[in-house]
Amino acid sequence: MSPHATDPDASTSHTDYPSYTSPISQRLPTQGPGHSPHRFREFELNGRVFVVTGGAQGLGLAFVEALVEAGGIVYCLDRQKEPTASFSETQGRVAAEFGGTLHYRQVDVQDAKLLDEVIASIAEEHSRLDGLIANAGIQYTKPALEYPADEVSRVRIIKTMEFEIALILLSDDERQLQRCLLLGRELYVHLTVFTMVSANVIEGAKQMIKYKTPGNMVLIGSMSGFNANKGLLSSVYNASKAAVIQLGRNLSMEWARAVDGKPIRVNVLCPGNIITPMVENDFKNDPSLRKTWEDANMLGRISEPKEYRGAILFLLSDASSFMTAGSLVIDGGYTAW
Repeated sequence: MSPHATDPDASTSHTDYPSYTSPISQRLPTQGPGHSPHRFREFELNGRVFVVTGGAQGLGLAFVEALVEAGGIVYCLDRQKEPTASFSETQGRVAAEFGGTLHYRQVDVQDAKLLDEVIASIAEEHSRLDGLIANAGIQYTKPALEYPADEVSRVRIIKTMEFEIALILLSDDERQLQRCLLLGRELYVHLTVFTMVSANVIEGAKQMIKYKTPGNMVLIGSMSGFNANKGLLSSVYNASKAAVIQLGRNLSMEWARAVDGKPIRVNVLCPGNIITPMVENDFKNDPSLRKTWEDANMLGRISEPKEYRGAILFLLSDASSFMTAGSLVIDGGYTAW
């Protein structure tokens, strides 16, 4: 027989890949006699530990509530000395109705040392750390030429798993930018991403690796990372959101097999316009802005924080076990025009 001929009795050759049982396959119900169906177990978070920065109100609070309802042990980190009334109401209600628990820790995420200590203590208490929603950030809206230097450096979107990543927009000095405009030259805004390579910066990842807990990280980006917002002068904010999206892709690559060959998954949730305290303040400053935004998306309205509960649960559960480096855009069709 020719060495190139096919032997019908021979076994078909194939490539041997390392065996790997995906998290979702371990959650799906088995079939068979006497089986009692248990629906959507891949969304359960029972016994898993999560940290949510900026979770005391608005969108962050909606995230916190969803995780607790799914059975998670959730720690909200925020800068207020005491949690908001809405947080306290949520805490009391979900504790009574669902299996998860909700805790509050006062932390300004710009205090890297304290942030590290709090995250490490949470992981140590439970001997695990399963995920983080990096939701803390600020918005400062002004025309680019009116940005004070100190405010430019303040616009930090802290977006990584259980630790602080400061995304700081740096620009040339204002006079130079004005000269560029006067000369008709293009205005360049330089975005520099500072990943603080120190114990506090990598604290979250270290805890996952230390306790051998493959985890999930959701960075809260924005549709503003993909486009300019009609009626809102927020170049620095939008540029930082674009950086968040790129940061998510790169961290996904770095941590794809970080926990004994298993992943720390990183994804970015990019909401559209949402009614939050920050946005209500924008409407107060510019009453015409609401209609501008409502007309800008296909659904003709502004979203509510609760409309992102399902998305965050998907991203932090085994339901999204094959998703990393993704950007989930939920914007009512705003960016599709």
